[in-house]
Amino acid sequence: MSTMVFINLPVSDLGRATTFYQALGYPVNPVFSDETATSIVISDTVYVMLLTHAKFAEFTDKAIADPDTIEVINSLTAETRDEVHRIVDAAVEAGGAEDRPEMDLGFMFQRSFVDPDGHRWEYVWMDPAAADEGPHAD
Repeated sequence: MSTMVFINLPVSDLGRATTFYQALGYPVNPVFSDETATSIVISDTVYVMLLTHAKFAEFTDKAIADPDTIEVINSLTAETRDEVHRIVDAAVEAGGAEDRPEMDLGFMFQRSFVDPDGHRWEYVWMDPAAADEGPHAD
């Protein structure tokens, strides 16, 4: 079985957050969704769990971070540069905000945004040939 990744995010408005991620083209998994949580399917192995603050608090004794702070940057790859643009443009259109200027190194292209709750996401395209030649290539 492949390793699965569940990114758990506290959200102030579950309906708004669900609509936001659906606007990026990601479906909801209703099996793991209810009035306190929405399971967003990013891929076969990556899921974003949108959790109300009360639900998120069930998993930790620590305070939920203020939206003006940052503790993690979620970074995902895209198949093409166009997909990077599509996702980030959709995020902005759905109520997010572009977070930093795009980065274009030729072999790698990246844009980032924050969702309505302040969670930061980066989408990256890398030239497959350049990635194969990286430091870990055989």
